[in-house]
Amino acid sequence: MKPKNIYSPVSGNRDKEFFEILIEGGAFRIERIVSCGHCSPESGWYDQSWNEWVLLLKGSAVITFSDNTTVCLEEGDYLHILPHQKHKVSWTDPGRETYWLAVHY
Repeated sequence: MKPKNIYSPVSGNRDKEFFEILIEGGAFRIERIVSCGHCSPESGWYDQSWNEWVLLLKGSAVITFSDNTTVCLEEGDYLHILPHQKHKVSWTDPGRETYWLAVHY
């Protein structure tokens, strides 16, 4: 078995945010997300029926909640998002890649 690296280069279209499922099973999924100036659509909110725990590994980002609360994330910061807590990514650093680790359960 050969190890993989969370910071391995992203291939494909860089105009879109990159999502990669690292492992999933039963009621959980762990994914790697790579952003570079990407954000959620202005009119769209994530409204998930599951918990999400995100860890910002590299870069910086801002998450906005539907009650207008904003959370600024820097390297090493993590956040637990409850089910049906409407949120969106309102900013990621356009000057460098932002690496996320997201655990959905």
